[in-house]
Amino acid sequence: MVEAKIAPSMLSSDFANLASEAQRMVNFGADWLHMDIMDGHFVPNLTIGAPVIESLRKHTKAYLDCHLMVTNPLDYVDAFGKAGASGFTFHVEVSKDNWQELVKQIKFKGMRPGVALKPGTPVEEVYPLLEGENCVEMVLVMTVEPGFGGQKFMPDTMSKVRTLREKYPNLDIEVDGGLGPSTIETAAAAGANCIVAGSSVFGAPEPAQVISLLRTSVNKAQKTG
Repeated sequence: MVEAKIAPSMLSSDFANLASEAQRMVNFGADWLHMDIMDGHFVPNLTIGAPVIESLRKHTKAYLDCHLMVTNPLDYVDAFGKAGASGFTFHVEVSKDNWQELVKQIKFKGMRPGVALKPGTPVEEVYPLLEGENCVEMVLVMTVEPGFGGQKFMPDTMSKVRTLREKYPNLDIEVDGGLGPSTIETAAAAGANCIVAGSSVFGAPEPAQVISLLRTSVNKAQKTG
């Protein structure tokens, strides 16, 4: 049975008060803090970089789950390692030729490697990254098109989660996009255990209750799955 990890997406937080927002989420029961790094090229939006991670790290000991929606992830490994990132998840679409070097460098810098795939990318593309010595430790299945918060959950992507869970029973499988009380049971039943939630947590009157509900759904599905 894999462990539930709930990761509020800080993209939905008040960036002017990032340190207090991070602490608030940890107090509400968050396991990880999900950080969306966008370069304005791989995705049209532009968000934060290593300096913000470095600043936030001074104010929290939380696991900083960094998702890099960037064209050249290898260029970011050193800076994010120095900044204090905990997890470094890159996209399979831009790393087919150099993923082995990328994973090696991520581990060398003390971070946990993960790979992400867009809704339209076949799940088979991540298999090579999960086999052999130098493999990633998490797969992030995007349940919306990467680049913007607040999109609707795409249920078709759950076939990838199911396939991964059957093939790799102990793998951390993360889902990101449109997750909340109305969609968590679908994602949990498919086998997702790491849940990124932005609007549904930050926009809730009681964020702690939403985090608790997400965790309960994952744990229940893991026990019955």
